[in-house]
Amino acid sequence: MTARTARTGPARRSPLDVDALIDDPKTRIVVCCGSGGVGKTTTAAAIGLRAAERGRKVVVLTIDPARRLAQSMGLTELDNTPRVVKGVDGPGELQAMMLDMKRTFDEVVLAHADPERAKTILENPFYQSLSAGFAGTQEYMAMEKLGQLRAADRWDLIVVDTPPSRSALDFLDAPNRLGSFLDGKLIRMLTAPAKVGGRSAMKFLNVGMGLLTGTLGKIFGAQLLTDIQTFVSAMDSMFGGFRERADRTYQLLKAPGTAFLVVAAPERDALREAAYFVDRLAADTMPLAGLVLNRVHSTGAPQLTAERAQAAAEMLEENGSPHTSAAAETLAAGLLRLHAERMQVMDRERRTRDRFVSVYPDVPIVEVGALAGDVHDLEGLREIGNRLGGSGPAPTAGL
Repeated sequence: MTARTARTGPARRSPLDVDALIDDPKTRIVVCCGSGGVGKTTTAAAIGLRAAERGRKVVVLTIDPARRLAQSMGLTELDNTPRVVKGVDGPGELQAMMLDMKRTFDEVVLAHADPERAKTILENPFYQSLSAGFAGTQEYMAMEKLGQLRAADRWDLIVVDTPPSRSALDFLDAPNRLGSFLDGKLIRMLTAPAKVGGRSAMKFLNVGMGLLTGTLGKIFGAQLLTDIQTFVSAMDSMFGGFRERADRTYQLLKAPGTAFLVVAAPERDALREAAYFVDRLAADTMPLAGLVLNRVHSTGAPQLTAERAQAAAEMLEENGSPHTSAAAETLAAGLLRLHAERMQVMDRERRTRDRFVSVYPDVPIVEVGALAGDVHDLEGLREIGNRLGGSGPAPTAGL
């Protein structure tokens, strides 16, 4: 049955066993993706901590520039170098890092160019702009960094926290996008004279290039065009390596040992985004492990329906009780109305989840109960990990 095949009748969901996933030594990469504001960063950190405390040697890589991951792990900051997280209660080890796009690009240049050529590239103004914020560079460098971490073989599990929203899957397109830029007609045209032998050919091409660059110079500016030409000339020998390494990492993401987790909240928009991720991963034949449904509300009195709670609150307010004070009646009525609202929220979440399950019946799901507050330390991450693994207490409150 395909992911888009709807099932008639009551929605049934298969459970996602997170502990089995992270305990399996064959699982080497877990990629958490999802829209913004659904707890994706927290989920990635909690999975990393739980895996470490169960014996794995883990590094968590975040591509999201937010500082939440560092704060929750008790680190003052994260950068491009993995940092050991202290306070892990178990036999494993946990490290965390945040992608520094420019530094990663610099590392690639230094590793794959001779010192003189590397110096020319690093000082080139066009390279400095490209490495700092060219469209697609962040996603490509995420691929580079993931490839570096896997090749280093220092960790037996890498957990990747991707950027929010649909751009989280842009790194799947990174090899083709950057490759298309580097192999584009304009780039190749700018380097053509240096690749053609013979004075006559050079003379002929230089005349044509003179006309071309004169026109482009008016569009881009003469100095920018010169910077681009210098950059391309210096980088030319590295172009093939960029695509080759990115392709290797792309294949690594599709290989056994990689698992994608889609993270969502039990809300219509978040699950619509989750559906996009599921479809995209299926289209690219990426290994989807399942869906983490975060911040699910629950109650300690499920037998008391919203209607009964509302009716009881109205009866107390209208008739009162000879055995209780007015203040107690007001408090009881307020609590009953809060319970009724909670039951309505739970019913809405259940319907939203069931709609997703009816379309994606074969996607395993784990539900994580909402906490009473934000996660800001290892203990909070540990509690989220417990709930991911199904060993946490049933939540009674949430945000």
